[in-house]
Amino acid sequence: MSIDFDNALRAFEHSTDFTVGLEEEFAVLDPGTLALAPRFEELRDAAQDDALLSESIAGELISSEIEIRSMRGGDLAEALVRQREHRKRLFALAQAQGIALGATGTHPFSDYRDQRIIDTEHYHRVEDGLKYVAWRNNTFSLHVHVGVRGADRAVQVCDRLRPVLPLLLAISANSPYVDGRDSGLHTARTQTFTKSFPRCGVPDAFGSWAGFRDYLDFLLRTNSIVEYTQVWWSIRPHLSYGTVEVRICDAQSTAAESDALASLIVACVAQAARDVEEGVPFADPAPRLIEENMWRAIRRGLDGPLIDLERAVEFPGQAALERLLSWTAPMRGELGIDVVLPELNGAQRQRRMIDAGAGIEEVYAATVRATRETYAEEAIV
Repeated sequence: MSIDFDNALRAFEHSTDFTVGLEEEFAVLDPGTLALAPRFEELRDAAQDDALLSESIAGELISSEIEIRSMRGGDLAEALVRQREHRKRLFALAQAQGIALGATGTHPFSDYRDQRIIDTEHYHRVEDGLKYVAWRNNTFSLHVHVGVRGADRAVQVCDRLRPVLPLLLAISANSPYVDGRDSGLHTARTQTFTKSFPRCGVPDAFGSWAGFRDYLDFLLRTNSIVEYTQVWWSIRPHLSYGTVEVRICDAQSTAAESDALASLIVACVAQAARDVEEGVPFADPAPRLIEENMWRAIRRGLDGPLIDLERAVEFPGQAALERLLSWTAPMRGELGIDVVLPELNGAQRQRRMIDAGAGIEEVYAATVRATRETYAEEAIV
């Protein structure tokens, strides 16, 4: 296999700025025990009677996970309207099939060794290539695609967002549990996935489409990959869609948080694109410095300090949102983007319950209840 670079270049040259596509991953659960349940295929088959829903759901590695997609919206507002309708249909279908859905970055207690890889050529290739690394990856995320016109510009937007990624991760952290225990982290998902998969995490800065293409050529020539989807970075130009895809965030337990986080990501991509256009100076930090903030986001999320990389001083993690809102204010105003997130994120709410003595089943049940009550909206009777 190979990568059609000419088609990829055309995709970016014909892309429309700030179209939006949303992808949310949910855990498929037994409604009684809230353990992972391998019933994706059952949901997929049952969705065939609903043309809209059947087009918007997809499998994601294991049979106890399902992804719901907005498809391309002309702007953020349209994508959110689409996604809300798709969610309602999915949750109604799951209820009819006797299935619950969860939305945290990891499942707290189900054993990864009991999960089954779904039967697709792509995921069999992932399993064959990665073995334990693939088996171990029972994680759930929010991905946001934002249209960016021009291949050079898309690569440069990714470059500029590299130091922003740890802030988005800290804001989205929602996975303190893994393997049946409190990990002591705010996002165990990131430690499990980003620190394990190859070609993952925060990429290098490439500067241009030519530099980016040279790297992909290297991967192909050395038989490191056979398709572009084997590049799992936390941000990447998507060669098929002509978008910048942001993949750093944990799945969110409430619909309002998912919508607000997606809105913030769109604002960040749009502001980075505008800064590229206007030649705003950019101090490109070394990867080792970005990694310091990545670790802080993983370990303590918004409860610990992050680092202002330009000034080499700490700042409270809770100020991460304020900093991003300040930076993106011009494009948020231009695009009419409002971002309202709760005072505590998912990891903080779970940690407050843990500190108060709640057990793992009680904490997870609370998140599943919040997911059902907010994502399903009026679909649940």
